[in-house]
Amino acid sequence: MVLLNEHMSRARVFAILERADPGDKLAKWFNGFLMVLVMANIMAVIAESVPSIYAAYSIAFNAFEVFSVSVFTFEYVLRVWAIAEKAPQADMALRQRLRYMVSLYGLVDLLAILPSLLVVFMPGIDLRSLRAIRLLRILKFSHYSYALQDLGRAIFEERRAFIASFYVLGVVLVLASTLLHLVEHNVQPEYFGSIPDAMWWGVITLTTVGYGDVSPVTPLGKLLGGLVAILGVCTVALLTGILASSFSVQMARRKREFQAQVTAALSDGVLTDAELSFLTTLQDEMGISDEEFERLKLLMMQRKRGES
Repeated sequence: MVLLNEHMSRARVFAILERADPGDKLAKWFNGFLMVLVMANIMAVIAESVPSIYAAYSIAFNAFEVFSVSVFTFEYVLRVWAIAEKAPQADMALRQRLRYMVSLYGLVDLLAILPSLLVVFMPGIDLRSLRAIRLLRILKFSHYSYALQDLGRAIFEERRAFIASFYVLGVVLVLASTLLHLVEHNVQPEYFGSIPDAMWWGVITLTTVGYGDVSPVTPLGKLLGGLVAILGVCTVALLTGILASSFSVQMARRKREFQAQVTAALSDGVLTDAELSFLTTLQDEMGISDEEFERLKLLMMQRKRGES
């Protein structure tokens, strides 16, 4: 009985942390509180960087940091404990916890508390650097945002295309920097005196930033610079196209998942208040527009009538 109660408690904690049920009000409020706390931490770190503000409110900043670290530490411990629910077998709980701790989400959660914990165990460390590192807490939004999760999946699924694109970009950068070094090093030794120096120009040209602080002055250098700029536009467009296409696929997949939920809710031809509440919550979390929701409901109802 004790083991059963422990398992059920762990399952409940896991459901809250992972938002397993979009209609779970406690999970919604808990995750909403964490999102607000993360945003407040980012604003606090930014405000602390102003010496006059930190000097005037240092006590309040330090108290808020203690509170935040306590909450994030508690959340991290709960996640490590509850993640065992994902283990396919009971004897694999430890392996599942270790897998989470070294995963991207686990490392992000650890970084949310690590800077402040280092102060305790390493008193001589530079506190100003640690305050800046705390900005990494913004990565915790990846837990709560479908858009960020879609972006992460899009990059992961298209990783081969990204690697190929960055390979092409690296080759062009090395070749362009080498050629401009050979052409311009006598005229502008301060900017093109070596290939690494010329790479700064190559990066800002290929990425189409164009700060204007470095530019070729010889006719051949200008010709090469124009060609590199055109190649940069093509390369950036290629990367943007890959990301946009994959992100669009993720959005379409999310809509199909929502459509499956709408279909299941309307399988009996009636949409109850509980089902409507569940779908509305899921709609908000997935970023489905009201027009799309109404269109899906109408389409499913028409299909149901046609089948009957």
